This record gives sequence, structure tokens and C-alpha cells, in this order.
Amino acid sequence: MKIVVLDGYAANPGDLNWGELKALGECTIYDRTAPDEVLGRAAGAEIVLTNKTVINAGHIDALPELKYIGVLATGYNIVDVDAAKAHGIIVTNIPAYSTASVAQMVFAHLLNIASQVQHHSEEVHKGRWTRSKDFCFWDTPLIELRGKRLGIVGLGHTGMATARIALGFEMEVCAYTSKSLLQLPHGIKKMELDELFSQCDIVSLHCPLTDATREMVNARRLALMKPTAILINTGRGPLVNEQDLADALNSGRLYAAGVDVLSQEPPRAYNPLLTARNCYITPHIAWASSAARQRLTDIMLDNIRAYLAGKPANNVAK
Repeated sequence: MKIVVLDGYAANPGDLNWGELKALGECTIYDRTAPDEVLGRAAGAEIVLTNKTVINAGHIDALPELKYIGVLATGYNIVDVDAAKAHGIIVTNIPAYSTASVAQMVFAHLLNIASQVQHHSEEVHKGRWTRSKDFCFWDTPLIELRGKRLGIVGLGHTGMATARIALGFEMEVCAYTSKSLLQLPHGIKKMELDELFSQCDIVSLHCPLTDATREMVNARRLALMKPTAILINTGRGPLVNEQDLADALNSGRLYAAGVDVLSQEPPRAYNPLLTARNCYITPHIAWASSAARQRLTDIMLDNIRAYLAGKPANNVAK
């Protein structure tokens, strides 16, 4: 059985072991694959694994031996699932592997913004504390999270994990979610979307990217937010109209934003958020802790073994 990994570097840049995957068959692992290399590299493979390399209908039509596509991520929009289903090809994803790590990144951004950790550390290294007349110094607002209202858009695995952390900080937690009131844990209040944007001190995005959610954060919704509010996006870059967010930050209509995802990655040099006021950006690393990537690898192997046993798991092409 031939197995091909099209872009293994992000999930495993060398700190994890591919040994168990290699034991399952003739396995070739590529760090990265360009679009025009997909067919040549996947030719003859029964199993193809991909993280961000697109597998479209044309590829599927041209790969008659292909029986299984494993997406090394939770989102699977990079695969033409309808085409795969028409050919009887199983498509699996990796659900919930990075829940704890992404929720942690939400609060890494939030705590950095609230306590200005990065800024004050940089100022200390510039000598400002050394030159201080007092035993301490600060030159930005320092915000206590206790009692602040956090609005979570999308209460799936990561949204719920974020809510639990927030409750530990004694924050008020609100959510825009399809869950009924009876399904919500104690301490979480259900809100409509515009109500959440207008009433919450922090809004954190955890919803999937769909036609309905694309650029849901736009000039109109940003205008609803308090000028002291903070936006956090560890979900999907296109949930946000980046020019509208940059305008809101630069004009002071919004206090700050912390984002781990952008509409195009890597970003173009002219992305307006790169120079926006009080915009803190990490390079899509919320998912990438070693623990999360090990879970991803373990679930990937479980998915393949389930397929080989004739009992596919996490099949999104049913």
C-alpha cells in the first residue's frame, strides 16, 4: 500500500516521529508540495495525507488508485469532498486535537493586551526601569479581567474550553451559539450576535468559516463594540474584514485586537493589520504546541487504522 504525505513539515518539522505511519506501508513524506506537483507525487497512492495542500476534483479524477484522503487538520475545505464522495473516496479530518492549545492562545493574547506584557518587557530591556525614579513604572492602561464580559462566537470544543478558562478568571461569559439554553453550562448566557458585539468587553471568535460567517466582523459590527473593547480571533482569518478592523483600531473606535489567523497566510506585506494600532499578531501557531501536534499524529494513525479495518472514523465524505 502506497502512502503519500504532501505537506508534512508544519505538523512535524522534525520533533515528532513518522515511524508508526511508515510501518503501515510504502510511505513517502514531502515537507511541502506545490499545486503543480500534486498529481506527480500522489500518483499510485491509495492514501494521501494533506494539511493545506489543495486536492481538487481534477486531482481526484486523475488518481484512480486513491481510496483515502486524510486531512491533517480539523477544517477540510482544501478537499473537494463532493468529488471524493462521488468516487467513493473516504475523507477524514482530525477533530478537537488542538482545543486546549487554541484556548490557551486566546488567553495568551488577552493577557498580553490586558497587562501589556510584551510592551513592558521591551521597555525594561531598553533601560526604562533602570532609569525609573520609582520602584515600578507603567505607561499603558493595565486591565483586570475579573468581572469583564467575554462574548464567545461559536460554542464548540474550543469555544467551550475558552469559556471554562474565563469562568476561572471570574469573568462573565456570553455566547452566540446554536445550542439551546438547556444545553448551556451554568454561568454562560446566550446572546444574539449584535447584542454580544455591543455588550461585551471582549469578543472571541470560534465559529467555522462559511458563506454566512465570512467577514462577519465588519465595519457595521465593529461600530457596535465599545471603544474599550478587545477582539480576539483564533478561528479563521476571513471571519474578519481586515481593512475594517484596521480602520477601527487606528481611529480608536476599538481598543485592541489579538489575532492568530489572517485572510491570507503568509500575509502580504501590505495587509492593513500589520501596521494597525494595538493589533497583536501571532503567525497561526495556536494549534502548534508539541502536545497538540502529537495528538494530531495519534488521531491520524487511528483514522488510517480504522479505514484499514473497514470501519472508517471521522469520515466527512459520508
